Amino acid sequence: MKMKLSEYLEELKIAGMVVSYDLNGQEETPVTSIMYDSREATKGGVFICKGANFSEEYLESALKKGCSAYISEVGYQTKEKSAWILVKDIRRVMPILAAKFYGTDSKNKNLHLTGITGTKGKTTTAYYLKAILDCFEESQNHAETAILSTIEVYDGKERRPSVLTTPEALELHRHIRNAQDAGISYLTMEVSSQALKYQRIRKVQYDVGIFLNISEDHISPAEHGDFEDYFMSKLSLFKQVDTACINLDSDYEKRVCQAAHLANRIVTFGKKEDADVRLMAVRHCGGGLSFRVKCDKFDEEFHIGMQGDFNAENAVAAIAVGYIYGVPAEIMKKALANVKVSGRMEEYKSNDKKITVIVDYAHNRLSFEKLFDSVFQEHSGEKIVTVFGCPGQKAYNRRRELGMIAGLFSHTVY
Repeated sequence: MKMKLSEYLEELKIAGMVVSYDLNGQEETPVTSIMYDSREATKGGVFICKGANFSEEYLESALKKGCSAYISEVGYQTKEKSAWILVKDIRRVMPILAAKFYGTDSKNKNLHLTGITGTKGKTTTAYYLKAILDCFEESQNHAETAILSTIEVYDGKERRPSVLTTPEALELHRHIRNAQDAGISYLTMEVSSQALKYQRIRKVQYDVGIFLNISEDHISPAEHGDFEDYFMSKLSLFKQVDTACINLDSDYEKRVCQAAHLANRIVTFGKKEDADVRLMAVRHCGGGLSFRVKCDKFDEEFHIGMQGDFNAENAVAAIAVGYIYGVPAEIMKKALANVKVSGRMEEYKSNDKKITVIVDYAHNRLSFEKLFDSVFQEHSGEKIVTVFGCPGQKAYNRRRELGMIAGLFSHTVY
């Protein structure tokens, strides 16, 4: 049953978000849709006015298409008569509306959500974990698991290339709803610092939240003003997780561990002896990596078909989550053996085998350092030619850092 416009108003009042309003006789009108893109406007919908590039023309277009109300931080003198609600913070309002509209505001115990944050490795870890959970579900004749990543979106109903690392609140809750309706048991998603800072994941409670690592990135007027803002945004994930899964090898590990106490439970992973899920004896073999993982449930040898020591770190993060969810070690070993991730340490060779090309999405200082460290280990003594770019109006510090690192470790840079 669709909620009435007055019911959404009450939710926003309870949250302390309402500045003023006029429902214009639309109190009992059922809300048929909620959107912020005027191209998606429908009759009976509520239009959200948001974005730095918002134009009043978008609102007029939405109302002309039949939207009965709009929600905004500022009022507009519209040609079309409509209801309106003015709010304090449109970013904080969107998750409240999304959770109510899609019915995801109460915890669905049948869908286990995992959120992954970190400067580097989110995508690879997400696909390692998806492979583990897919294999686990297949062993029980259950459906493929869902994923929201930098590469693609799959929720049991939609499968398409991704637009944002972490979707806006309306899309995020739609995907959660779709996964629930499709009978999917697990949804794995990347959580960006921007999604955390701008409240996209509010009203989402994660069964597991993974903190991979941290280094300076996304520092610009358009993203985070400084490293502290970036770091605090990342740490805020722990406010919304039942089990915090943290990398003891990360920089600022003590601060991460302190923040993780916001969760009900902490599980650690990494190379340190006191890690709950410990990574050991990493070695290169057969075009990939073999390594040992030890915990209180198993002590096993694993193999992945991707190079780069950092991918062993990503794999043990996924194994730690499998451990939390009770996935047997044999299933995890089988799942990880053949995982490949698009644009992550993809290796190609020329016909004469004299040239090796590695394609990787490394785009920040930590990623570049890990990438070159891996190349030096696996291709010692060979000539290294690097091709990279740093376009866009964000993370200005990358331009100096990436150029400096590439120049230091390469024979030639393009």
